[in-house]
Amino acid sequence: MDKPSEPIFSSHQTNIKKLASSGFIGLLIVFITVAFLTSYEMKHRFASSTIHNWLTNFTSESLMYVIGMENRYFTSILPVESQPPSFSSVAFEFATSIRPGDIRSLLGRELPGFALYDAEIYVAGEGTDYTSLPIESSPPMEVLLEERKASLEEIEQLEDRHVKPPTQTTGDKKVAFIYHSHSSESFLPHLEGVTNPNHAHHHEVNITLVGKKLAEELEKRGIGATVDETNMVNKLKEKGLNYGSSYQVSREIVQSAMASDKNITYIFDLHRDAQRRDKTTVTINGQKYARVFFVIGKAHKNYEANLKFVNELNEMLDKKFPGLSRGIITKDRSQGNGIYNQDLSDRSILIEVGGVDNTMEENYRTAEALADVFSDYFWKAEKVSNTE
Repeated sequence: MDKPSEPIFSSHQTNIKKLASSGFIGLLIVFITVAFLTSYEMKHRFASSTIHNWLTNFTSESLMYVIGMENRYFTSILPVESQPPSFSSVAFEFATSIRPGDIRSLLGRELPGFALYDAEIYVAGEGTDYTSLPIESSPPMEVLLEERKASLEEIEQLEDRHVKPPTQTTGDKKVAFIYHSHSSESFLPHLEGVTNPNHAHHHEVNITLVGKKLAEELEKRGIGATVDETNMVNKLKEKGLNYGSSYQVSREIVQSAMASDKNITYIFDLHRDAQRRDKTTVTINGQKYARVFFVIGKAHKNYEANLKFVNELNEMLDKKFPGLSRGIITKDRSQGNGIYNQDLSDRSILIEVGGVDNTMEENYRTAEALADVFSDYFWKAEKVSNTE
């Protein structure tokens, strides 16, 4: 009588377990190593978005294949046409940050503007594609703290356009809150002797002036607005933080404002893009405007409400000021902060106003346009709300 084959089967099963265990340990070592390499400032490093994208796209079928290394019963229920995950492709992507089959990952660091190719274009405005997405300059603290001369004459001489007194107002209620996570972002035409876009920063002549203008224009239209003018660079310096921690600090500002005023419903974080003039300027009815780009963070569960809000606002802006909007993009944590404090309100958006080459006059025109369109949106929404 033949001897039972159970010991052979048992030995084979043990080998499979060892193989599966070794594979798991190997992957774990890769994850830990890559996590370490992407956590520090280095000249050459892996892209953390690579890990995020792979984990996000790790399908249930792929998981079944991994479990099937332990028990083949699981692979027997998979469709015949399905294929096991290619660990060689994953390893290649970890090592090079290039995704097989996605040519954008190959060109991402070669084409101007493609450094942010991972962002998703939700709505593309006129001339918008992956080469013209907003560019966020992140200069070191010594550059931000450097003293620069700025001209205020042109700003002070701007004409104050007349707006009819509002027929309805929010009274004493401040429903809109405007702040600036990168408050020092400035504009080259107003900085004496500065030509490097990465040095377009100033402690006074900066994006906060556009925020003040937007708040003033909203008030003229009966909408109570508050603008925060915190010097973020000084705040970061006080806390011993770098520029990358700006949203951590601005989050505290937003939370404090919301805690002190329950009427705040709409929250706008104004920025200045680092793209050049040809992409950030448009002529409407013979006048030049600084174009805007809307950014929505989707690394939180309620981002769709913000996306719905900004999409409606963008459509209204397109109708009233064609070409002013460059569009809407969404970002998760692999493409930046990913939240931008927008989890604090379902009516919160980040707005890139103009670029490094725009003048304050162009920015102010855009602030007026935004106030016009938001006013139309707000009072329409209020009317609907009051009739429900």
